[in-house]
Amino acid sequence: MMIARDDEVKRSKIWKVVTLVSSVLIIVIAVYLLMKMFTANPLEGSWESEDGDLALIVDVGGAMTVKLYDISEGMDVSVEMAYTLDKEEKTITIKEDMAELEKQVKKADGAYTEETLESALSYVATTFDYNIEGNRLTLSEREYGEQLTFVKK
Repeated sequence: MMIARDDEVKRSKIWKVVTLVSSVLIIVIAVYLLMKMFTANPLEGSWESEDGDLALIVDVGGAMTVKLYDISEGMDVSVEMAYTLDKEEKTITIKEDMAELEKQVKKADGAYTEETLESALSYVATTFDYNIEGNRLTLSEREYGEQLTFVKK
């Protein structure tokens, strides 16, 4: 074995290589963790309403899927919506897409109307202050103060 012999020069080279590799690895991991902490979307993931009637699936690029459970005679609906997130102000603005609503109504084949779907989404399509504590998300409507509480799935 190369290290077992009394060759101080080889041991010194091996020690320098090990030190260099471990230092580079530590720096790479530290940069990755810092990037994850400061650039990640805190709302990203799946959130289930405590009431069990609503779920939010938040994606990175400003797209969100809102799942409404039991909207009409046991029928569930998934609607694509857009959102903008302001991490400094801790606000999220959710916007509905009328073309997506029309698409969902056509897909439902008369089970519900566009007005029914708009009404069901009206309390979600607004601006909220958000607060995350552990795996619990609280959305507080800015104008009237109504709150929606979600648990991370």
